[in-house]
Amino acid sequence: MDKKNNDLDKFLKFLSGKTKSTASTEENAGDNVVKMSKKSPMNPKKYISLTVTLTVIFAIGVIIFANIYIVKESEYVVVRQFGEVVKFEREPGLKMKVPFIQSVTRLPKNQMTYEISEEEINTKDKKRIIIDNYAVWRITDPKLLISNAGTIEKVESRMEEFIYSVIRTELGQIKYEDIISDKDSQRGGINDRVTKRVNQLLSDDKYGIEVVDVRIRRIDLPTVNEQSVFKNMVSERESMAQQYLSEGDAAKRRMEAQADREVQEMLATANKDAAMIQAEGEAEAAKIYNKSFSQDPEFYSLYRTLESYKKTVGEETVIILPSTSPYAKILSGYLE
Repeated sequence: MDKKNNDLDKFLKFLSGKTKSTASTEENAGDNVVKMSKKSPMNPKKYISLTVTLTVIFAIGVIIFANIYIVKESEYVVVRQFGEVVKFEREPGLKMKVPFIQSVTRLPKNQMTYEISEEEINTKDKKRIIIDNYAVWRITDPKLLISNAGTIEKVESRMEEFIYSVIRTELGQIKYEDIISDKDSQRGGINDRVTKRVNQLLSDDKYGIEVVDVRIRRIDLPTVNEQSVFKNMVSERESMAQQYLSEGDAAKRRMEAQADREVQEMLATANKDAAMIQAEGEAEAAKIYNKSFSQDPEFYSLYRTLESYKKTVGEETVIILPSTSPYAKILSGYLE
């Protein structure tokens, strides 16, 4: 029993570092005990101090690295202290903040696109339409954005409210036919007007953002109204087609009347010219006849008499003439 207790004490001392095995051993004939040489005990305070030092160094390194931040070229970094904005960084580079007191918020510097929810509005003629649009915007003052809106999500929500309000006001002053018309109408320039008005509202509330452009992507009708509006559009287009046909027929009749008038004028001019030419020809022929017949008046008289026979004497012509008439003598063959 004593031997076992002895061995246990030696083993415990060995674990605590107070004893080490000696270079030589002696055998005891009675209890066969192994004798251990004694050395100076190890000091645990050294290890504790080293551990604490390394832990502190590690903690300081973690704190330092945790409070170093990098500002990228494409972003703003806003530094807040107890929730209040103390500064914001525009230039890229390696920056440092106060540990445990300050925090950083990153905001994009480039332009962003925001898809606005579809909304129903009323036109000037009380027709409901669905507007689908989007906005391109950017941050101009990160400090104002954080101070007055807090987050990008909140400022986008406010921007959407402004855009919807302005578009509803603008389209509420335009008739549905003018909105969907392909021709130039009152719809022209609405995107520019909406953009300008929204920027004014955002500037008044000092949200630190600017809307670059607002665009209407699509204009639709509510499902319940599509069929009736479609029928109305078909009826209007048919009416327009009939109007175009009527205008075409009227233009055709005007052109035909104009052509007939021009033809009549041309024929009248031609007949007048022909009559003048014929009269000139007859006059010229009469001059030639007179010149020819003046050379032999008796022959001319005979010729004229014979020509008159052609017109006065027919197959059933009855002529009563005195026997002494020159005309009767000629008919009788008496030329003397």
